[in-house]
Amino acid sequence: MSGVSVEHGALRTLARTMLLAMGSEPAEATIVSDHLVDANLSGHDSHGVGLLPMYVRDRLAGNVTANLHPTLLRDDGVIGVFDAAFGFGHVAAREATVWGIARAQDKGVAIVSLRDAYHLARVGTYGEQACAAGLISIVFVNVVSTGLPKVAPFGGVDGRLQTNPICIGIPAGDDLPPFVLDFATSEIAMGKVRVAHNEGRRPRLGALMDSAGRPTDDPAVMFEAPFGAILPFGAHKGSGLALACELLGGALSGGPTNQTTAPRTGGVINGLFAIFIDPARFVELPYFHREIAAILAHVKASPPIDPEKPVLTAGEPERARRRARIAGGVPLDATSWREILAAARQAGVADPEALIGHSVKPTAPPSSSTS
Repeated sequence: MSGVSVEHGALRTLARTMLLAMGSEPAEATIVSDHLVDANLSGHDSHGVGLLPMYVRDRLAGNVTANLHPTLLRDDGVIGVFDAAFGFGHVAAREATVWGIARAQDKGVAIVSLRDAYHLARVGTYGEQACAAGLISIVFVNVVSTGLPKVAPFGGVDGRLQTNPICIGIPAGDDLPPFVLDFATSEIAMGKVRVAHNEGRRPRLGALMDSAGRPTDDPAVMFEAPFGAILPFGAHKGSGLALACELLGGALSGGPTNQTTAPRTGGVINGLFAIFIDPARFVELPYFHREIAAILAHVKASPPIDPEKPVLTAGEPERARRRARIAGGVPLDATSWREILAAARQAGVADPEALIGHSVKPTAPPSSSTS
C-alpha cells in the first residue's frame, strides 16, 4: 500500500481549514493545527494529523467544545487548578503551562493540575514550552476514552489502563538543545498501533497480546473483537507508572480515572498534573549547564552496538526527524490520508485536494514491520 508525502505548510493549511470549518476561531485553529503538524514533523505520527478524523467525529458529536479557555478554579500561591470543560486540550494545556511558567519564574516552583481536557495530543510539546522559558517540567497525564481501556496491567490479560504518558523536560542552556523525555507508559502508543494497522505493518512482538493473553504482532486485535491489549513497558515498572498517572493526572486533578464507573463515551478525556521548576533557585546555572553537557557527551560516547545507529539522548530523534521532514515532506499512509480527506469533507471543506493538491506526492509502500 503506497502513501503520500505532504509539505508541512500545506498540512497546516488543511488542518487549520478543517478546524475553522468546525467553528474554531483562528487562534484556536492555529494552535491545534500547529500542534498536530509539529508532532508529525517530530516523527510522532500517532499524535499528528492522523487524529483529525477523530477530532471531526468528536466535534460533530459534541464531545469537544470549540473556543473554550480553561477556568482557573484555584490560585493558591504556587498551585493552580484548572478545568478545561472539554475544550481542546492543546489550548487548555498550553494556557495552564503559561500560568505555571509565570508562577515558577516568580516563586521558583509551580504545581498545576488540569481536568477534563479533550485530548492533549503530544505531551512533549508542553515540556518544550517550559524548556524554552528556562524551566524544568515534570508532567503526568492520564487518559480516559470511548470504549474499553487499552493497556493491561502487569500480570493481567485485559485492558484496565491507557497509554498514560509522562514527560520530563530539562533546559540545557544556550549551547545545547533541551533534554525532553516524552513517552507512553505502554510498550507502544495506541496511535502507533493505529498507524501500523493502517499501513499493513506489524508492531514488534511483545508489544501486544491477544484476548487469551498470548503475544501477538497483529494490530487487528486492538480493533476487532475479541479484543486484545497493549502491554505496559518494562513489565511492573511501566504498569506502576501508568497507575501513578491515573492517581496524579486523573484523581488529583479532579478528573476521571480508568475504573468501572468512568465515562466510556464522549471522546478522549485527559487529566494533567505538572510541576515547573526554576533550576536557578537550586544551583548556579553555569555549573548546571556544564554538567548537563558533560553527562550527555559521556553517554553518547558509548560505542554503539550497531555502527549505523549511534547512541542518542532524549529529543535527538525528534530533531533529526524534524529536519528531514521539513525538507522532504511528512509521510502519511494511504489509509490515513483517505480518512483525513474524508473527514475534511465531513467537516465542511468542499475540496481538500484542491486546497493543497500541489504539495502532495506519492510515496513507496512501507516496510512490513515496525518497532
